[in-house]
Amino acid sequence: MTGFKETTVSSWTELRDVLEHLSTAGWAFRGQADTNWPLETSLTRYLKTFSHAQDDWLARERKMLLTFQRKAHLLLSRTPEAGETLEWLALMQHHGAPTRLLDFTWSPYVAAFFALERATTDAAIWAISAGPAVKNLRGFAISDTLNRIFKLDRGQTNTRRRPSKFDDRGMSKSALKRLAQDGRIPPAVMGEPVLMNQRMTTQAGTFVIPLMQIDSPIEAFLPPASIFKVNLKTKKVRRPTMDRLYNMNINNATLFPGIDGLARSLAFELEFQWTVDTTVAERLASR
Repeated sequence: MTGFKETTVSSWTELRDVLEHLSTAGWAFRGQADTNWPLETSLTRYLKTFSHAQDDWLARERKMLLTFQRKAHLLLSRTPEAGETLEWLALMQHHGAPTRLLDFTWSPYVAAFFALERATTDAAIWAISAGPAVKNLRGFAISDTLNRIFKLDRGQTNTRRRPSKFDDRGMSKSALKRLAQDGRIPPAVMGEPVLMNQRMTTQAGTFVIPLMQIDSPIEAFLPPASIFKVNLKTKKVRRPTMDRLYNMNINNATLFPGIDGLARSLAFELEFQWTVDTTVAERLASR
C-alpha cells in the first residue's frame, strides 16, 4: 500500500506545531537520519542483503532465536521467562542481533533527536497510529502470536526443559497467509515486553512488529491512514531543533543511561559552542 500523508518542515516552529498535534493523538514515532530510508527492520535488511531465498527466512529467524535461547544463560544472570518471545527478541536486539522489532517511541521529541543527531541529508520522522489497523497490545499477547508464527510452545521456549529434538521450521507461508486472511494475525502490532529494560524506559520506547511478512518495508503493507511522515529539511531545522531538545534534556546522556550515554553525548559538546547572553534578563524585564 502507498499513499500515506506526509508533510515537509523547514523550521523548528513548524516542526514543533506538527509534533504537538500528533503527540496527543495516539501516534508512535521513529526518527531516521535519511528521508529516503524505508521502515525496514534490521532482520529484513540483513536477509535482503545476505539471503535471497525468501522461502526459508522464517526458518532462519526461528533458528537464530532458538540458538540465542540455548546459550544466553551462559552469559546472563537472568533470562526471560518461557514463552516471553517478545522479551527474548528485545534482548537480542538490545545486544546487536537482527530482529523483526522496529524501534519506535511515544515521544515525538525523542524521535526528532534520533532523526537529526547525526543527519547529513534531509531526515524524517515517521508516525504510526495505534488503533484498529495497528493494535497496541500487551507484551504477553504479542508473545503468544509470535509463538504461533514460530511454532513454539512454552516448553520449547524454556531452555531448561526443551526436548532434545524439535522442528526447525516455523509456520509455512500458506498457513500464515490463511491466518492473516481470517483476521487471526494482523499485518503488524505495536507494544512493549512485559519487563522493559532501562533504555526503553528512558526513551519512552515501544516496538512496531510486522507479523505477516518480513520481506517488505512496513509502510508497504499498512493502511495509508495509519501512517504519517514528517520530512525534515536538515540544513534549516537541525541546529535550532537540537538546541531546543538539549534544553528539554533530550540528549544521549539521558537517552542512553550509563557511561556509554555520557560518552556519546560529548559529540554534541564538540560540535556546539555554548555562550551566555547576560543581557537577556534585562531585555525581558524591560518589556
